[in-house]
Amino acid sequence: MKVGVVGNPRYPGLAAVLGHVGAQAPSRGIELYSEPRLGRFWGRGMPDFEGVELDALVTFGGDGTLLRGARLLGARETPILGVNLGRVGFLTTATRDTLEPALEALVAGRFVTERRQALMAAIKTSDGTERSVTMAVNDVAVHKGGVARVVRVNVYIQGENVGPYSADGIIVASPTGSTAYSLSAGGPIVVPGVEAMVVTPIAAHTLAVRPLVVPATYRIVIEPMAGWSEDLLVSFDGQTGSALALGECVDVRRADHKICLIRLGGDGFFGRMRQKLHWGDLSGREEMR
Repeated sequence: MKVGVVGNPRYPGLAAVLGHVGAQAPSRGIELYSEPRLGRFWGRGMPDFEGVELDALVTFGGDGTLLRGARLLGARETPILGVNLGRVGFLTTATRDTLEPALEALVAGRFVTERRQALMAAIKTSDGTERSVTMAVNDVAVHKGGVARVVRVNVYIQGENVGPYSADGIIVASPTGSTAYSLSAGGPIVVPGVEAMVVTPIAAHTLAVRPLVVPATYRIVIEPMAGWSEDLLVSFDGQTGSALALGECVDVRRADHKICLIRLGGDGFFGRMRQKLHWGDLSGREEMR
């Protein structure tokens, strides 16, 4: 079984975890491949998984590490097992304490996969040429660089001008990303499996603008208004970004491939909402009489 490994070097104890996995892999029939930047943690040479047909990818860190791993896979629909070494880990399914049974389940095939919708965002020049195309799992955001300042953009959905947005930024989120940045900005939670995209303004400067949920088959174009294109950035999953030049726009659509997240038994979406997001948690409140 060919398994790729992605990890966040900032997590303490990562070297010990990877050392344990490396020692366990041969007896479990696992052939390990690693992202290059983890080379110093293995203590021995480890081949890169670039171009390798992996059976699974294991990420060690938090949700950000899992998102980065998904982008490294590109269009490959390789199952991803997220091992949480941090705090929330909403997308991950295992922890350092449950790593052993998780690896056993992975090798034995005792898991299910959730096929999650991803996004593709093209930055287009004034003549319609695609300057770059980038995948995002959670969201694509247009905002100002540096100090938080207002942006003014026109949003087009399926070619129709929704109207001007005046806000600190605009987020286009997938259902997976609806529980991330979009949720913090007041957007709705969209249950995975619902084919949709969410357009959420960040701190809108008018009460007349609210989040929109649109079909996943639609295209969403964000175009800076005249005189408001200076210092604009486009961020992908809050991890990578690109400056938006004068006359350029961002064209967001559903990706042609899915992100396949491994789930182990009893790991339902609403259960994770209650556990990780403390959904409906009334503990600590005095009973109203």
